[in-house]
Amino acid sequence: MTTAQPRQRVRRTGAGQPPRASVLIASDWAPIRAFDRLLSEDPAGAYGDLLPVLRRADLRIVNCESALTSADRPVWKSGAVFKGAPDHVSGLAVVPFDVACLANNHVFDYGIRGFRDTLRLLHTHGIQTVGAGLTEESAHEPLTRRINRENIHLVNLSEGEDQTAAHGGPGVFGWDIPRAIASIQQCKKRGGPMIVIAHCGLEYVPFPPPYVVGAFRAMADAGADAVVGHHPHVPQGIEWRGHTPIVYSLGNFLFYQPTALLHRKTGYCVTLQFVGSRVSTLDLHPYRITDTGLRALDRSEGTAFYRMMARLSKPFATAHGHEHAWDAYLEYYGADGFDAEVRGILEKMKTDRQKGAAMFRNRVTTMQHSELWRTFLSRMMEGQKPGSTRAATRTIAEYFTSQV
Repeated sequence: MTTAQPRQRVRRTGAGQPPRASVLIASDWAPIRAFDRLLSEDPAGAYGDLLPVLRRADLRIVNCESALTSADRPVWKSGAVFKGAPDHVSGLAVVPFDVACLANNHVFDYGIRGFRDTLRLLHTHGIQTVGAGLTEESAHEPLTRRINRENIHLVNLSEGEDQTAAHGGPGVFGWDIPRAIASIQQCKKRGGPMIVIAHCGLEYVPFPPPYVVGAFRAMADAGADAVVGHHPHVPQGIEWRGHTPIVYSLGNFLFYQPTALLHRKTGYCVTLQFVGSRVSTLDLHPYRITDTGLRALDRSEGTAFYRMMARLSKPFATAHGHEHAWDAYLEYYGADGFDAEVRGILEKMKTDRQKGAAMFRNRVTTMQHSELWRTFLSRMMEGQKPGSTRAATRTIAEYFTSQV
């Protein structure tokens, strides 16, 4: 029996006024591995004592990072392929989630047929979608929900890994920041809160790469009232850009990874309380991901989580702090990391040519990988000395070693 840690609450402009709408955003959800059977047999139980928190919001949004289909022919891609059975949709409907974000690197794992099945199932169960479509236009189309007489606009984009970005046909809203900014500005003209949710960044790293920071800040400056990220599978920090909260990564949600590493088993949802178009209150809801689903952190775990969040957020307090934090990861990655990654891909090409080719193609076409390689190799060539901090170096070491 655990004692739930009180959620962290950050008040901004409008504090003290009754909120007009509350929006909960959760990250990566997939009925895979240990959660396959769990979501089939006890979909409500999978959320544990987090379920009342999820149900409390006026609007509930989740990232559906899996095809939901009976199709049996996966596509060739760089990483793992995820598939849930059609009846797994009950795991979303039981909450119920109102919106499923589809701009991610797994929704097309079973091709266009698998994507069509996923859309049909979600829509049949009253779950609207955003971030991917059967045409380029539908993939880029924002979603507007009417909540408590307030229009809430959503833009959902991702890095379009494995060339899944929509260009003249089915796909996801890829990493097109000018197009995202144009959508933000169009939505702002219609009035109401504007939320951007992005699936991007390098996996398992506690600090976002500079290109993600630059993109999130640009979208906030363009008029987004909140910017929320996921994909790294670990929690990252938060900054405020004027009145706009930028949440860099929520970590995993109901997404099972066979590891004991603490930060891959820890995540958080956020609830945005809006007064007009501004976020008046930002609530964090941290949890632990276990073999039997989610559970709220106990008091000591919660204290440690919030201390970590303060460390993760500190680099954003100065102009170049996030760059120094990223330098610490470049040091950690180093020549050995680059060598191991390239050798691993080349070895894969010997045993499985198509898989190896997909891995190599993804490294040179997707920002999270190509930017890492470009920056690392450029600094090696130029003999640049890293500008990392000891605190960031310690945090990175902890993310790759601390266990539950």
